[in-house]
Amino acid sequence: SAGSTRSLSSSLIRSSDMEVLRLLVLPALCAAYGTARAPSGRHASRLAVDPAMAATTAFDLKAYMEEKRVYTEEALDASLRSTCSQTDLIVESMRYSLLAGGKRVRPMLCLAATEMLGGDISVATPTAVSLEMIHTMSLIHDDLPAMDNDDFRRGKPTNHVLYGDGVAILAGDAMLSTAFEYVAANTKGVAAERVVQVLRMLGESVGPMGLAGGQVMDLKCEGQPDVGIDTLQWIHTYKTAALLKAAVCCGAALAGASDEDLARCETYANKIGLAFQVADDILDVTASTEELGKTAGKDLDADKTTYPKLLGLDRSREVWTVAYQ
Repeated sequence: SAGSTRSLSSSLIRSSDMEVLRLLVLPALCAAYGTARAPSGRHASRLAVDPAMAATTAFDLKAYMEEKRVYTEEALDASLRSTCSQTDLIVESMRYSLLAGGKRVRPMLCLAATEMLGGDISVATPTAVSLEMIHTMSLIHDDLPAMDNDDFRRGKPTNHVLYGDGVAILAGDAMLSTAFEYVAANTKGVAAERVVQVLRMLGESVGPMGLAGGQVMDLKCEGQPDVGIDTLQWIHTYKTAALLKAAVCCGAALAGASDEDLARCETYANKIGLAFQVADDILDVTASTEELGKTAGKDLDADKTTYPKLLGLDRSREVWTVAYQ
């Protein structure tokens, strides 16, 4: 019904914006470890094993996210400057998208994982910046006419609308290379082997078995009537969850995580990635452009393979709920 659709839409808008994070971010990490430390500093209390209790009583996640968002914004602003007149245009284009706002979930997850394992967030900050650069590159390219052909992102004109396709493509390319350069040049106070490990995980997250591979399968499956749920989950595991996995695992690695620690972080990140993507699929058909900050109904128009397309809205919400829990 129209009423149930509005209810579903408003519920998921709240959830994708905060509630998914409230119940998944620290509680999921705690569940993976049995018990775990909350982030250090003013949030340095022990977390209970029970995820619901950890979410509601250990610390204020909304305040924590805002604190890390502000911290990340300052780091992003300082990370990218034009050094000569010849680079003014491309750097302007890069900064336009990099500083366009957002919740900065990937940097926050990176910093939280570092803190959880007793690390120093200053060590992880270059990686947090790098993760947002990679994510921003993916958004610039995803919005291009050859991909999703979207004119709005975070409520603002997309990069190619302002700067043209050519500059947008090159800005995305430069953002990706700068992401790796920034980690290599600015990560201090940790063994070189850990930095190399982080660079490897970042590279994997955006390669054929990562964001790019997932995006190619997404494009390949557009308009195809015989795509199954296994293929859809593969797309989302690599298109969406891979960078989230890198965020958590890189943060953990910089704090000295063991292989067992990293395996647990991978499990957590894959689940949060699925929850985010299912919610995004549902919102594409139930929310407005104003609510989303990007053009609504794009997946439907492009005949993309989505959870609502394969399972319907009700079953998609059930899948989302399982990942959410």
